[in-house]
Amino acid sequence: MKTKEFKWHILFIVIILIALYPIIYAVSTSFKSLNESFNNILSLIPEEPTTSAYQRVLSIIPFFKITLNTFIIASIVTLFKLITGVLAAYSFVFLDFKGKKWLYFVLISTIFIPFTVTMIPNFITISRLGLKDNIIGVAIPQLADATGIFLLRQHMRGVPKSLLEVAKLEKTPHVTILRTIVVPIIRPAILSMGIIFFINSWNEFVWPSLILKSTENYTLSLALQMFVSAEGGTDIPVAMAISVLTMLLPLVIYAFCQKFIINTFAQSGIKG
Repeated sequence: MKTKEFKWHILFIVIILIALYPIIYAVSTSFKSLNESFNNILSLIPEEPTTSAYQRVLSIIPFFKITLNTFIIASIVTLFKLITGVLAAYSFVFLDFKGKKWLYFVLISTIFIPFTVTMIPNFITISRLGLKDNIIGVAIPQLADATGIFLLRQHMRGVPKSLLEVAKLEKTPHVTILRTIVVPIIRPAILSMGIIFFINSWNEFVWPSLILKSTENYTLSLALQMFVSAEGGTDIPVAMAISVLTMLLPLVIYAFCQKFIINTFAQSGIKG
């Protein structure tokens, strides 16, 4: 190995270790006792591993109910973002209608609008609909995503035009073309976007904190913040245990599906 390549490898290893350290620290500390977490702060190997922190989590909060809330919200948001994203992307690629380019430009421009700008209008709308302190109220403003539409459109532009021309000659409905031709071809992109939508919704904190007020309706992110605030940040093992449980499912999903996610972003810029 050349000296220059060796230096780059060392640099990448250091960066990876820095990125992984918080995760390793959280997992390690979650198996420590309260005293050990204060006396051996930087130690990554518990002297006397214990699951007492996880047991206390299950006794303090309705963990399974909160996990179910988080899963329901993330699933609803993911499903509707994929449906609206696929339909919108298909329209922008394969349908001709007046003002299509301008409409697409306006839609993509919303990517650059900060969440703080839309937060208050969304909050007022959800309040007037009577959906405050309701997990459905968390999901409704997130049923479409401009970034997802953009990425799915880029992949649909790679679908062979000849396949659609043959289908159109046979007067095949657009719904059938989408279901039998387009979706199977871009299935990896749909899967990867679904994973990204799910993980982003699973980890969301700010918007659910505005809508949800009852503990039984909390998501995992809110439960973590609630406990840290209530305990004054003193029971570190329990806080780390909640953190580990919160990030466990997204990490597992990403570990198994990272190839699809990387390919989606890598190929999205190829077709212009």
